[in-house]
Formats: sequence, C-alpha cells, structure tokens
Amino acid sequence: MPPRVFVGVGRQGYGSRRAMRIDPTIGAVELTGPVAGVFDLAARKARMLDGSWDRSRGAPVFTVEGKYTTRGWTEWTQGFAYGLPILAFDATGETDLLEMGRRNTLKYMAQHVSHVGVHDHGFNNLSTYGNLRRLMREGRMAHDPWEMAFYEMAIKASAAVQAARWTRIAGGGGYIYSFNGPHSLFVDTMRTLRILGLAHQLGHVLMGENDARISLFDRLIEHALATARFVVFYGESSHHYDVRGRTAHEAIFNVNDGSFRCRSTQQGYSPFSTWTRGLAWAVLGFAEELEFLRQIGESRGVAEIEKAARATAGHYIDDCSALDGVPYWDDGAPGLAAMPGWKTRLANPFNDHEPVDSSAAAIAAQGLLRLGRYLGQAGDRYGRAGLTIARTLFAEPYLATDEDHEGLLLHSIYHRPNGWDHVPKDRKIPCGESSMWGDYHAVELALLIHRLSGGARYYTFFDM
Repeated sequence: MPPRVFVGVGRQGYGSRRAMRIDPTIGAVELTGPVAGVFDLAARKARMLDGSWDRSRGAPVFTVEGKYTTRGWTEWTQGFAYGLPILAFDATGETDLLEMGRRNTLKYMAQHVSHVGVHDHGFNNLSTYGNLRRLMREGRMAHDPWEMAFYEMAIKASAAVQAARWTRIAGGGGYIYSFNGPHSLFVDTMRTLRILGLAHQLGHVLMGENDARISLFDRLIEHALATARFVVFYGESSHHYDVRGRTAHEAIFNVNDGSFRCRSTQQGYSPFSTWTRGLAWAVLGFAEELEFLRQIGESRGVAEIEKAARATAGHYIDDCSALDGVPYWDDGAPGLAAMPGWKTRLANPFNDHEPVDSSAAAIAAQGLLRLGRYLGQAGDRYGRAGLTIARTLFAEPYLATDEDHEGLLLHSIYHRPNGWDHVPKDRKIPCGESSMWGDYHAVELALLIHRLSGGARYYTFFDM
C-alpha cells in the first residue's frame, strides 16, 4: 500500500516564501464600488430567497444548481438567512430588507435561543437579535423599549444556554463543547462564543446549582484559552506536524478526568492538516475577542489570545492561501499533489483535483482586517491582506452575478469528506455553488469595509 499523502503538512512542506500576493497600497476606499455591488446583489438575492424558500424544509444551507437546499447536522444557518437582509439594510437603507429580517427573526428564531443541543448560538442569534439590537442602539431603526428588551432577553438567554455546555479541563479551565458531545471542542466555536461577551456586557450570568452565579466572561476567556492551547499549533513542540498557526478542527478530551487526548477532524482531510474554514473561524474569532477585551479594559488572556491570532493569521497568509488569498478547502487535501505550485498561482475553482473554499476566504478576510486594526501599524500586513482578499471575492468568478442563482458568493464548500457538495455535470469537483454562511460573511465583510471607508461607526458585536 502506498504511503498516505499529506501535501504541505509537515514542517518540511512549508517554505518561507509568502504565498499570498498582498497589495501594499490597497485601502478600504478603493473597494467602494465593489462593496456597493455586493450590497445590490445581496438585496436582490435576499428578496428572491425569502419569496421562494419553503420553511417547512428547515433552514437553507447551500445551493445545488443555483437553488438553495437544506442539509446539515443542525439548523445552524437559519440566523445567517435572516441576518443577511438585516446587514444589507444597514448599508442600503432599504426598509423592506429590515422588515424581512425582523419579521423572520420574531417568527422563527425563538427555538434557536433555547437550543440546548448546539454550540452555534453566536452564529444564529447575534446575526439576528444582535444585529437588530445594534441597529436600534445606533438609531438606524426606531427605538422601542419593549422591542429592545426583547432582543436583549434573547441574547442573554442564548448566551446562558451556550455557556451551560461546559466541560472542565484537568488543571483548570474548560470549554464549550460541540454538538458531538462533552468530549469535543470545535475550532468553530471561537466565533460563536462572542455572544457570551455581549450578554456579559448586559449584566447577565448563568445561574447554576444552588444558585451559583457563573460568569459568562470567565467561560468566554477559558474557552478561548483552551482553543489556543489545544487546537492551535505554534511550531514549538516535537509533534511532526507542528506548523505555526495550523489548526485542528477538533480537540478530544477524556470527560472522566478532563485530560486532553488527541486532535481530530469532522470536516477537514485529517487531524494533521489545516481545514481552511476552521482556520478562518479561528482567525476571526481570536481577532474579535481581542477587540472585545480591549473595549472592556481586560488584560486577562490577552497575550495568549494575541499569540494565537498572529499565528493563525500568518498561517493563512503564508501557507494556506493561493496567490490571490483564496484557499483550497484543506491544505493537506491529497489532490493538491497533482497541482504543484498551487500557491504561486491564482486559486482555480474549476480545476479537476480539489475545490477552493470562498467562504473560508470571506471569514478570514474579516478577521485579518480586524486584527490589522487592533495591532495598528504593526498589523498593516494583515489589514491589507484582508482587503486584497475582499477585492478578489467581490468580483467574478466569485460573485454570483447570474440573476437566477440564489446564492451570492460562489465556490463555497460545506463537507468535502461526506461528499455533500454538488459536483456539476462534466466536472470532477464541487464548484459554482454558494452557502448561507458564505453569503452572510461576504455581506458582513462588505459592511465592515463600507464603514471603514466612510468613516462611520466601527462595526462590532459588542457595545462601544
């Protein structure tokens, strides 16, 4: 039997050459036109999906031949479907988009607030209740005290439910466990646990046995540190595949004594390669937590979280992206062996070997922008990398300009190992399709750039 191929996974597989070609002069203002185009398309696509989607099927997840369909482990994309028109309203002022998101949030999102089986509360409920509350606080929609109280109660309850999914780690600390069970820490959760931060700002706590008051902030910090310690590599150990900034999808613990056992993956190629959307969740999650900690004047955990943020951002830019900043779905995907020099060329969504993942690029770009702003002059490279990626994504072949296609961002990948993604006729790999999380994060990226370019209030999940 031939040896298993891991392309670019071991230390010897990574060179010092920068893979991504970052535009050293690009600024947010230069993307004003492309960003406006994203909002125009997003508004049209949101109206199309709202009018065509059969809600009895559950949440829209990804497209097949340009039409949204449902498939998933949980209903984790519902909030993205309703949050996208809210974000589009934020930029365009088109009130029917606001009412669409508001109506659907009120009617369909309550079950996600009290969902005890998932780690996705920040995805679903900050995208909806959180964005609506933010717009009301910013004066973008009429202030109503009872409506504000409704949004805040949803955020508080959702954060407490998520925080209750808690596994203790040997030696102290713990983590919010994934839907796989108490043994499982997912890298994705770095972006969902932010709802604990906002609920903490609102003065909320999780009430436990014997009326114990459990700090949501403590759980946020402890989860972030567990992710940094057990999911992220730093090139500092004897592990053969220890490359600085590499992330595993999952860390596995022995729930009997809280000891760390191993790394694993659900959606990546292997535990010892980088599933690039998982890496992107880490880049964005760590960057946002740093912004939050600075806002509330907290130093606890900052040094370790910043180390993780720098490592994961550097790994994305230097090792995982193609020349234009778009990655393939996993940097160890075996088909990359048939694409020598892939990092020296533009990503090719139409190759015959391995799919790209534009959703990973959209998520990572926002994280790079936020980290760059957080670090100031020292973060210039990260910020310009984020803008460079955005420029790539906000044009063809990534922007879905076809009016009949229900998606917005093309060439997104959901679950390559399970074979869930659509392979078009006469093609060998998935391409040409969209995902609800990819579309949402493309619009969220556009909104961040829109606000940066216009000097408007900086967009955050927390109160400033």
